[in-house]
Amino acid sequence: MSNKTSYRIKTGLSCLLAMTSLWLANTAHADNVPDVTDPAVVEAFVDGVVKPSMKASHSPSGVVAVMKDGKMIFAKGYGYIDVEKRIPVDPKTSLFRPGSISKLFTWVSVMQQVEQGKLDLDANVNDYLKTFKVDDTWPDRPVTLRHIMTHTAGFEDGSLGYLIVDDPDLIVPLAESLAQHQPVRVNPPGEHVAYSNWATALAGLIVANVSGQDFNSYVQQHIFDVLGMTRSTFVEPLPPELDANMAKAYRYEPDQYSEMNYEIISNFGPAGAMATTAYDMSLFARALLNGGEYNGGRILKEVTLAQMLQQGFSHDERVRGTGLGFLKRRFGPDGFDNFGHDGGTTAFASHFGMSKKEDFILFSSFSGVPGYKGPHTALVKAFYDEFFPHPVQDVKPPADFADRAAKYAGTYNTWRNNFTQAESVMGLFAGSKVTPLPDNTLMIGDKRYVEVGHNLFREVDDYGRVAFQQDEEGQITGYVVDGFGVMQFYKAPFYETMGFTSLLMGLSVLVFISVFIRLAYQWKTYQQLPTQEKNAFRASIAVASFNLLFLMTFLLGVSVGVTQLLYAIPAMLKFSFIFPILALIASFYHLYCSFQVWNLGLLNGRWARIRYSLVTLCALFMVWFYCYWNLLGFQY
Repeated sequence: MSNKTSYRIKTGLSCLLAMTSLWLANTAHADNVPDVTDPAVVEAFVDGVVKPSMKASHSPSGVVAVMKDGKMIFAKGYGYIDVEKRIPVDPKTSLFRPGSISKLFTWVSVMQQVEQGKLDLDANVNDYLKTFKVDDTWPDRPVTLRHIMTHTAGFEDGSLGYLIVDDPDLIVPLAESLAQHQPVRVNPPGEHVAYSNWATALAGLIVANVSGQDFNSYVQQHIFDVLGMTRSTFVEPLPPELDANMAKAYRYEPDQYSEMNYEIISNFGPAGAMATTAYDMSLFARALLNGGEYNGGRILKEVTLAQMLQQGFSHDERVRGTGLGFLKRRFGPDGFDNFGHDGGTTAFASHFGMSKKEDFILFSSFSGVPGYKGPHTALVKAFYDEFFPHPVQDVKPPADFADRAAKYAGTYNTWRNNFTQAESVMGLFAGSKVTPLPDNTLMIGDKRYVEVGHNLFREVDDYGRVAFQQDEEGQITGYVVDGFGVMQFYKAPFYETMGFTSLLMGLSVLVFISVFIRLAYQWKTYQQLPTQEKNAFRASIAVASFNLLFLMTFLLGVSVGVTQLLYAIPAMLKFSFIFPILALIASFYHLYCSFQVWNLGLLNGRWARIRYSLVTLCALFMVWFYCYWNLLGFQY
């Protein structure tokens, strides 16, 4: 036997053994995966996750539906749609608020108009607007529907005081609401991802403009009626026949539930105003998995749906981004290709995920303030990991990672933020820290990651991935998270970090308080001061008073909670914005007095003058803080 023949035989045997081992491994793995088509198995798992989580977080109601191969495997309601009357949740009739899952109906509506030739995804959206126009911030770089559907239009975010209301009398026409609250374009279109409710609502208005129907009627006629979704609507308040089966929103207060008003999102309705049932969502999902048609009703052409999934945007091809409207999720093994959307209102958290390969659907929604996120967070990833596990191989950190770890360190803020109004200060609390660890891994937020490629990291014990971006000089500028394609983080300068701000803010507060302490124990001395020195002291009192009053009234204003802040800006918060203006005037006067103190040798010695200058520096820091975070004036 020749060496060549022997080599071929050995190679063939090696391949055969490798294939056999792989088959045996996969068979053994498959045997360990619970059967998602077995209703009893699915129910046991979902019950085991949802029931204790709902109890712990005081979530009053929830619903979960699972479909596989066109069959409803499991659909179950949890808790009560009416706690007082003890009316249980029914997955077929009980309505929930899916929040931003509503956007999928907006995107389907847009693509229906594209199919009819009435819309062009790459045309200037201003071509389709009648009563107002999107600001031409970047000439020759207009916003298009493609930008809007991939959340790359470049708008800042905004919500406080107007996104959601709880009074039907505050509903205004969609065009009027969008014109009144048009956000600033902070980035050129197509460059950065930043999730935008306003832009989605704009897409809904465009559908209304070109179709000749108001948005709610359009969706009702061209999607709900076509698919037989008889218990779904964008109309607010709910029609009486649907309101009787709506899962009420409750706030949990000590030992009792307090009913909340129905959330009104009509002023931005296409972005999240829908109410629906788990059963109706299954009809929509069947159409999406079946090439746009279900039970004889077609909402889109198959080629159009394929376009929505295949086209889109990602900052890095190694992590999943967005389709045209659909979010590509990280759940499941490679090839599972989960897509859909999640949604949240002030009282509901929902998930809608599908896989064409597995012909699979998962829909869930839970209610309750503040506990709706508990069961939602506990269930979704756990379900996919249980029934569609993603193998995780051990990865050792590169031995030389320490040489480049420092370039990733820092605080990263999200582009989904406000940059021109007072709510921009919320960005201070949304930062994510990246910290190199001694074991050659990175701590990103609260999870450890290991380098697996150039600027690519994977969770140490899981399959989540993060891809960093860099500029032409090789400096790290931001990162994106796999399966979270509507959010991009940028590396924040030091002055946008909580560490910098809290340090100088804390120092300033201590200095301002010391002004009053010194005034208290030197009261008699203060009364006997010469006029110039007394005026200098008065300047310190004014600076300390206005800044401390702002902080106190501001904190009282925001203490009502995020839910109430979305509904309306509290009077106390509006009142607080008087003090930065007064503090600005007092600070410049204090700066003038500081020059006088040093030039004329006022106060009792050099140390006293240094202390006075420290008050000036703190006052000037506060002025910068007010200006940078848009707190100077009434910018809301």
